[in-house]
Amino acid sequence: MSSEFGKILKVSVFGQSHGTAIGVVMDGLPAGEEIDLEELQRFLDRRRPGKSSLSTARKEGDVPEFLSGLENGRTCGAPLCAMIRNSDQRSGDYAGLADKPRPGHADYTAWVKWKGLADMRGGGHFSGRLTAPLCIAGGIAKQILARRGIYVGAHLDSVGTACDEHFPLCPTRELFEAVAAKPFPALSDNDGARMQDAILAAKDALDSVGGVIECAAIGVPAGLGDPMFDGVENRLAAALFGIPAVKGVEFGAGFSAAARRGSKNNDSFTIENGTISAGSNHAGGILGGITTGMPVTLRVAVKPTPSIGQPQKTVSLSAMEDTDLTIHGRHDPCIAHRAVPVVEAVTATVLLDLLLEGDHGTF
Repeated sequence: MSSEFGKILKVSVFGQSHGTAIGVVMDGLPAGEEIDLEELQRFLDRRRPGKSSLSTARKEGDVPEFLSGLENGRTCGAPLCAMIRNSDQRSGDYAGLADKPRPGHADYTAWVKWKGLADMRGGGHFSGRLTAPLCIAGGIAKQILARRGIYVGAHLDSVGTACDEHFPLCPTRELFEAVAAKPFPALSDNDGARMQDAILAAKDALDSVGGVIECAAIGVPAGLGDPMFDGVENRLAAALFGIPAVKGVEFGAGFSAAARRGSKNNDSFTIENGTISAGSNHAGGILGGITTGMPVTLRVAVKPTPSIGQPQKTVSLSAMEDTDLTIHGRHDPCIAHRAVPVVEAVTATVLLDLLLEGDHGTF
């Protein structure tokens, strides 16, 4: 099914933005894993809307209810099912949009595919609201990975033309935790201030702006993945593109590698403390679809929020004629900063699935 990913650990997301609830099913979790629900809630709160003028004013507690899979705070081997009840929908804001597909949204393609029957209030099943259950899965995966010495962290690399610093060659758990504790997820507070200014400038112009998220995973053992069509990049990219508004994914040096010569792009191997490592990481910790033992690094491009307050051109589906559209309601002037924990969540979930599949003596 299209809303599921994973091989050993299968993750399925359900619900609509303005439905009764949204949620996730995780099938394949190892039994006996302790889940710290307070830590999980702190992770979910990083994505939660309505916390500042930088995001939508929609107020949601995003507190998960566990229906199965957890007993006395531990996984029990049964599929884990958790849901979040929606509590602050304003479906009336979308009443006039049913006949006018919003530019940049999936309204038109959903109308074509499901012959006008799709629930597109708030974006329906295409909405960024569905990233909350992804964070439940990823928050659980992060806790399980951490007990195996694997840590995943991310920061907002850029907003528009305002850029943050990049992660160092070998980021640390402490660096990940420091960024996660900030109200705005930037490495440099000065760069973070410039990015926030860019978001607020777009908001004042009744417009929106996109951004790039940099993510890294440390402690990932060498040897995970497979060549050709089932490599680590393949698995990660397929899941990351499931995050609404993601339009690009690159690993390591990514597209900038195309402008280099091999002598500058190759990562030279060396022995350090009895193990093989590299003096650089342009490969992003992956060669031939298989992990090298260096940090797995990737960047994700997030498009500007399609819902903007400026008048736009669209069509009337019933009249089959051109028309104008002005979108009202509550919308993020930038999605990227709230998507930082989502990228962490998806990355952690895929890595856990790869570990379970590889069974490198970890479980």
